[in-house]
Amino acid sequence: MLNIFTLANGRLFQEEIESLEELSRFQPIWVDLESPTLEEKRWIKQYYGLSIPEDVMDEDIEESARFYEEDNGELHIRSDFLIADDDEPRTVRVAFILNLVNDDLKSKGVLFSIHDEDVPVFRLLRMRARRAPGLIEDAKEVLLKLFDADAEYSADTLEGIYIDLEKVSTKVLSGDVTDVMAGEVLGAIARHEDLSGRIRRNVMDTRRAVSFMMRSKMLNAEQFEEARQILRDIDSLDSHTAFLFDKINFLMDATVGFININQNKIIKIFSVASVALLPPTLIASVYGMNFKLMPELDWALGYPYALLLMAASAVVPMWYFRRRGWLK
Repeated sequence: MLNIFTLANGRLFQEEIESLEELSRFQPIWVDLESPTLEEKRWIKQYYGLSIPEDVMDEDIEESARFYEEDNGELHIRSDFLIADDDEPRTVRVAFILNLVNDDLKSKGVLFSIHDEDVPVFRLLRMRARRAPGLIEDAKEVLLKLFDADAEYSADTLEGIYIDLEKVSTKVLSGDVTDVMAGEVLGAIARHEDLSGRIRRNVMDTRRAVSFMMRSKMLNAEQFEEARQILRDIDSLDSHTAFLFDKINFLMDATVGFININQNKIIKIFSVASVALLPPTLIASVYGMNFKLMPELDWALGYPYALLLMAASAVVPMWYFRRRGWLK
């Protein structure tokens, strides 16, 4: 899918392009390619003179492969954007290409973004830019607003995690944690820990991208200050993610502790039962001997006497354990 965005009366308007002729009718500031086909890439190259590299979506992590400037003046930024899906949270790699200096190409002043699936941050920016006149002024502003919205999206997701962890805390600290509940709680904690880790990685990547924009001297004074504000917002998220990781670890330890307590209760019951059955076992072993000269062998009440003795030897320890509170 190939979408272009134009400015009209200070608002951002979207058009879906289905042919090269349609592309030539507009003067966009942002061209968004979602899972582009070979034909759509050919349109971009033919009209804008922009070649999209084959490795544009590579998963390289070194900074030199993700933030760099070509000899023709094109700025390349590869950044990850979070998708906080309940079933499958993930990050999506987005490649940005921006030409600000080469007047010979129609791509000057146009931001190109390439990604494999729709990103919530992109939808958020499109909605805001349609409703708020003057929010976007040029292609650099689009890129900055995307990173700003990404930081805000990460912050909202962190707040959602905190709310969910509060519900988990209520269950865990209620004291009545069954094995089934403990399994559900551990599953929820594991999901929140995974999402928190993705958020931390996402904001770290956003910080690197914004820092590169500031170093490249592509921003004017107002945009530079806006970039600094984005970095300050990201710094505030670091302490929040650290707090959430501490809370997650606490809830994990508390849940595992309750599981151990439940297991110890079961083991205690088996231990008490085995100790209580030792005296009857001893009595049965004595009267199970095959010695000829045993006084009780010829006694008519010997059998019920042995049974009564075994029952009494089992009841007395259980009564003692119960009185000491060991059966609770």
